[in-house]
Amino acid sequence: MPASIAGAVDLSALAARHEQAAAPQSAAPAEGAPGVVITITDADLPTLVELSSRVPVLVAIVAEWSEPSQQLLPLLERLVVAQRGKLVLAKVEGDRNPQITQAFQAQSVPTVAAVIGGRPAPLFTGALPEDQLQDVLAQVLEFAAQQGVTGAVPTGDGPEADGEEGEAAEPAAPPVPPLHQEAYDAIDAGDFETAIAAFEKAIAQNPRDSDAVAGLAQVRLLARLQGRSADEIRAAAAAEPDDTEAQMLVADLDLSGGHVEDAFLRLLDLVGSRFGDEKQQLRLRLLDLFEIVGVDDPRVNAARRRLTTLLY
Repeated sequence: MPASIAGAVDLSALAARHEQAAAPQSAAPAEGAPGVVITITDADLPTLVELSSRVPVLVAIVAEWSEPSQQLLPLLERLVVAQRGKLVLAKVEGDRNPQITQAFQAQSVPTVAAVIGGRPAPLFTGALPEDQLQDVLAQVLEFAAQQGVTGAVPTGDGPEADGEEGEAAEPAAPPVPPLHQEAYDAIDAGDFETAIAAFEKAIAQNPRDSDAVAGLAQVRLLARLQGRSADEIRAAAAAEPDDTEAQMLVADLDLSGGHVEDAFLRLLDLVGSRFGDEKQQLRLRLLDLFEIVGVDDPRVNAARRRLTTLLY
């Protein structure tokens, strides 16, 4: 399952402001499975992200008028409940919750994504048969385990619900550094310039602050895309194929939508045909994108090796 970073900065910023929050207050658990199947709204997005740091969350963006949504939900609920707390299904009425719909870039309903450790990954749109849904859930659990997200929520029908057994309570999260919190608050308010300044100050104080380095790269990407539509960005790049800045912006757009390999390939191909300042700009942009995806990601390692070959 390809991990998408679409909207990851926005979600993580909200989560950082609510690290100690409980499950969404508006959650409406399914009968017999409290906390396993919930209904959320835009207001619950921060606590949804916090929950995803402990257990993988499926987000189903649906609509009452959508027949595929009504076909999918009962089957998806049954399969999630069968996982006995290892997964949470969060149902969202897309028409009434534009923030979540935008964060997950849902173009149609139903749209289903996973949130694991605060980062969303697109899964599928439309209704799927049961065998395919089972495969999707298995992939989500496997990927979550790779990321260390292996907790569970009480299902209300076992000893865990009574506190007799189960995992020990997780230690309280460490406080967010003040400059990081300033950046998160600014991101939440849409003030990317202030967020950039806060992260830059944090890095100046501690050049080894990897969280600030990654945060700075993410906010820079958001700032570059702010106020621009996908159609506008792609049309400009198609009209000016030799415009390095226009091509870099398309790579930003691809990465923001989870198309990691496409973004890397576009910029690496340009590195091989550019010289001087343009080549340096492309190198720096790639380094930023590497930070966003994660320096340990195998796709980053492969792209970094090719970049080294092209530069030297």
